[in-house]
Amino acid sequence: MSNAPSLTRRLLAWALGALTLVWATFIVAGYITGEHEADELTDGHLASVSSLLLPLAPAGLAPEVTPAGALVDPSLKAHDYQRSLTVVVWDAQGRLLWRTGDAPTPRFDAQEGFATLQLGDPPQPWRAFSRRHPAHGHKVTVMLSQAERDALAADIAQQVIEPGLWLLPAVALLLGLAIHRGLRPLRTLAQEVHALDPQQPHKVRSPGQHQELLATVEAVNRLVDRYHAALTRERALANEIAHELRTPLASLALHARTVQESPPGLAQREAVQRLEQDALRAGEVLAHLLALARTSRAELDEAAQPLDLDGLARRIVSEYAPDAHAGGRELGLASPGPFLLAGHPVLLELALRNLVQNALAHTPPGTQVEVELDPAGRCLQVSDDGPRHAGAPASEGSARLQPLRLGLGHRVVEKVAALHGARFDADVALPGERRAWRILFPAPEPQA
Repeated sequence: MSNAPSLTRRLLAWALGALTLVWATFIVAGYITGEHEADELTDGHLASVSSLLLPLAPAGLAPEVTPAGALVDPSLKAHDYQRSLTVVVWDAQGRLLWRTGDAPTPRFDAQEGFATLQLGDPPQPWRAFSRRHPAHGHKVTVMLSQAERDALAADIAQQVIEPGLWLLPAVALLLGLAIHRGLRPLRTLAQEVHALDPQQPHKVRSPGQHQELLATVEAVNRLVDRYHAALTRERALANEIAHELRTPLASLALHARTVQESPPGLAQREAVQRLEQDALRAGEVLAHLLALARTSRAELDEAAQPLDLDGLARRIVSEYAPDAHAGGRELGLASPGPFLLAGHPVLLELALRNLVQNALAHTPPGTQVEVELDPAGRCLQVSDDGPRHAGAPASEGSARLQPLRLGLGHRVVEKVAALHGARFDADVALPGERRAWRILFPAPEPQA
């Protein structure tokens, strides 16, 4: 079982982390808001009671002090939002007319409005609201224990945040189910990719044609196409190379036996010469095999890079020019200047060397071979004006580099061209009985 991290758990963790942050913010804000509203509620209650009793003070309240606690009913606290209040009434001269509740009597000269008074022994906080009547001067003070006020605020705040306390687990469960269900196409795609058979050209289908997965599906399918195209080419080339090697190897064995059995003389020398030619031919086949393997590795592993085909061609022509001149052939370069493209320099050099070697080895002395570059037309070609393969006098170099029947060298060039998105045209007729081997590169992609 794989120990790789789960994308579902990662998405769920990030989503729950963000949700928890928002949830905690709302819980704190709700609690603070609940306490604030509860404080305003109790303050408004105190002010309402004072407004109700103050007009009744001159006529309806006798100048008798009601004993503390005489009218306190324990049932007052049975309701969550009902609290016991203390009411104190003075006349205009500061004489205590009436009082009810548990709170100690405050001072007459206490400030009007809302205030938190410290009363009793030991002192305890009481929330108070005092008010004087503008006509007859009577004063009313309504008080509530700060502890009861805070308890009411906490109760209201808890009622405000209570829905949020069970909301997070419920949302986390539903969010996990939603993410698991939403990632089903991704799991289906992973199963299809895992079920791909390297030997079968089956492609991956996009589950539900989701836009987010289309790029991945296209990339996988392009990789599958490239793999199967390369596999098909390698199988065909392996069969061709095996066929090409069978003849020189059999000839090597035959001529080696002839050399051993023949007495010294002309027949033995001819057998030795044929033995050398077959060995060189087998070596050339192996060289092409290595070149094809190199192009396959570059196709899958290496990335293209910017290069100047003009500089590459000048270097190759300068290397082969002395050997061409020694063999009686002329090798030149026709190029207007830089030829910039994105590709594999080693593989393009291999292809160009192959074409130049082919032209020099398979044409008679006196042939003019030319490497031509056309940056505007995106064209590279190697042309010559000599006959090939038929009636051409074999020089020492051409005797050692006889053409392969299936043109494996050209297959190498064709594969290098395909790797660069180009087209290889072999044996193209040109004016003046010239022939050319041409590589046409695609137009460069416009830059964003």
